[in-house]
Amino acid sequence: MGSNAPLSIGEGLGVRFLRLKFDLRQIVYTSENIYKTSVKHSLLLILLVVLLSSCSVTKKLPAGESLYTGASVKMVADSAINKSEIKNIQTQLTEFVKPKPNANLFGFPYKVWFYYLFGEPKNDKGFKSFFRKRFGEPPILASKSVTAANVKQINLLLNNEGYFRSFAKGDLIEKNRKSTAVYTATIHQRYYLDSVSFSPQDTSLLGKAFTNAKQNSLLQKGSPYRFELISGERNRIDNILKKRGFYYFQPDFIIVKADSSVGNHKVNLSVEIKPTTSQVARKNYRIRDVHVLADYGEKIFADSAKKDQEIIFNGIRINDKTQSYNPKIFSQAIAFRRGGRYSSNIQDISLSRLINLNGNFKFVKNTFELVPRSDSALLDVFYYLTPLKAKSFQADINGVTKSNNFTGTNLSLSWLNKNTFKGAELFKITATAGLDFQVGGISSTLGAVNSSRYSIVSSMSIPRFIIPFVKINPVRNQALPKTNISIGYELQNRSGLYDLTSLNTTMSYAWKQNNTVEHSLTPISISLVKSSNMSEAFLDDIFRSDNPIAILALLDNKLIMSSSYTVNYTPIAKIGSRHLFSFSGGIEVAGNLASLLSRIGPQQGSAETLVGVSYAQYARFDTDFKYSYSLTQSLKLANRFLFSYGLPYGNSLYLPPSKQYSAGGNNSIRAFAARAIGPGAYFSNGTIGSQLLGSQQGDIKLELNTELRAKFTNYINGAFFIDAGNVWMQKDADSYGQDAVFGSNFYKQIAIGTGVGVRLDFSYLVLRFDLATPVHKPYLPEGERWVLKNFDLKDSQWRSENLVLNIAVGYPF
Repeated sequence: MGSNAPLSIGEGLGVRFLRLKFDLRQIVYTSENIYKTSVKHSLLLILLVVLLSSCSVTKKLPAGESLYTGASVKMVADSAINKSEIKNIQTQLTEFVKPKPNANLFGFPYKVWFYYLFGEPKNDKGFKSFFRKRFGEPPILASKSVTAANVKQINLLLNNEGYFRSFAKGDLIEKNRKSTAVYTATIHQRYYLDSVSFSPQDTSLLGKAFTNAKQNSLLQKGSPYRFELISGERNRIDNILKKRGFYYFQPDFIIVKADSSVGNHKVNLSVEIKPTTSQVARKNYRIRDVHVLADYGEKIFADSAKKDQEIIFNGIRINDKTQSYNPKIFSQAIAFRRGGRYSSNIQDISLSRLINLNGNFKFVKNTFELVPRSDSALLDVFYYLTPLKAKSFQADINGVTKSNNFTGTNLSLSWLNKNTFKGAELFKITATAGLDFQVGGISSTLGAVNSSRYSIVSSMSIPRFIIPFVKINPVRNQALPKTNISIGYELQNRSGLYDLTSLNTTMSYAWKQNNTVEHSLTPISISLVKSSNMSEAFLDDIFRSDNPIAILALLDNKLIMSSSYTVNYTPIAKIGSRHLFSFSGGIEVAGNLASLLSRIGPQQGSAETLVGVSYAQYARFDTDFKYSYSLTQSLKLANRFLFSYGLPYGNSLYLPPSKQYSAGGNNSIRAFAARAIGPGAYFSNGTIGSQLLGSQQGDIKLELNTELRAKFTNYINGAFFIDAGNVWMQKDADSYGQDAVFGSNFYKQIAIGTGVGVRLDFSYLVLRFDLATPVHKPYLPEGERWVLKNFDLKDSQWRSENLVLNIAVGYPF
């Protein structure tokens, strides 16, 4: 019954219908009133419970004490200071005052309530003690002495930030045994640097080095006066001097004199070396002897024992009682040499190399001793190394959930030798067995699909280049370069549908140029993938899909012979800078060597195959830019721009599936499942072939992510994010259609999603929850792709189709 009822039924029925509508409205109106009344009463009841509980908390406080509930800061500022600057100072002072109040929920200190809930524990091992420690929190009591101490610290902070002659006062306001600290800060105009001069006071080596250190100074004309920058400048100069041989110099030997009598809120700074600096700190030191105790865990302390078993290699005195190590590795790792000048940079590099010698040493200790002569400017350097056991066995078991509706488990057994040829080489053999079970997307013809995986991989990591003519610059290379060699075999069985075997071998070099730049070069990587035993039922399911060519291509036998190079650049942020930037990029070329080998002799087959297998030819270019800007101490804007371009040529119409790009998922466009976007405007019909092989991939990828990250507490962070991007084919339109090829209308095919996230940051682990929804779906018809207008949280079908919860470890970028 309704407004669409036929008119021929009669007028009387129409009257009854109208009355029914009226009655229903009355019922709805009455129900709404009842609901609102019950909600109102419930809220009043909750408020009453909170108030009573709060009172019970304050009653349990020690006599004469009140509960500290936080602080507020009022600002009284000169008219010359703008509102934005006043707001920044107020925020800084509010975050600065201590202590922080107890955790509360709607103003109710629930943890303090838990603290007193069961009374005072009789001992440290009972339930009361456990509950109090686990869930409770002792009350933060208000204190006038703490308030007075905060006033002094605020005055000091204002002075250190250049707000000279500014001052603050504070008071405690108590009500019902609850106290709030109220601070009033009177702010005068800030002072700025007018000039900065360096006065070495002499022409010695120290004076010259000090004068040269003024380059790239943190103190610049026009900058606001900040004690933090002055302290940072002293540390910067100290680092420079230590790099140039002044071992005993300290930042405290530098004095910065400030003259604020210039007028117009200006300050002149003079950076000087204190006249009282000792002669020991003014000397430039060189290295006499370098000593290595390679088995310090064996407790070799006596000088006689050292000399009896000591050998000299490249000027380094090595004591290796068990003769476990080739002396050459210490010569390569330690950059100091007899007669060389001391440098803190070389010291840091040498320690870093020893610590990162494939985990051979549990502890690495370094000391310097002044040669005992009254006029000596010589140092002896000692390295005390505590070795770990070279051979070990590891077993790992873990669970995995994949984007193609498979859930499973892996069991890995590994054997390691950290000092295979006495040169700190790490040899590792890993055998893995895994099972996957399909829990969703089950095919109507094939049913649930289970699979098994077996693999064995052996690898060797050598802490040096095995190319003899390559030399290491101790100043430029923070860690020893590594040569990595690996070979592996894997077998996958998809429940009788098909088998997939792969053989991989790789040789690569990795080295760190300095603290900001890392390189990786892979001269040769060979991968051979073969499929077999495809069942008729599986082939039938594939040919029922809308892109059988693309799916079958994933099972095509393929040989990949490639070379690649990658670089990562992460500059160190300057003190006080709000900007952070990083870049990674790479290039990979495949098929040229295979093409050359295929033409050597007619017995090698045609130009399109090598050893009877088709080989891939392509070039890949990858770039990844990351930039973040700190709006405040607890608010940051993080951005990523990613562009990857694959160019297939010769034998290949598209990149090999293992080298193609995909979009969507936890670390990509979070409003879409992994590999659920693209290429272009293509949309998969969800057949079992697509689910198993993940065919929605492309040769080109464009992605942009931006996040507004907020720090709520020390452990809880939040985020609002927008993700955009897609993948496209380079030139193959047969498998997916013309809309899948990158063209002039690519911008119309950008997938866009947005959402909010919560991150639990425990320092050693970040657990991330991101809830996202699509804004623009590129696979819908044009004119219907903007879907945010259909936003409807009350609709269960809309929620199931448009809300995506991502659970992951670590930040997305």
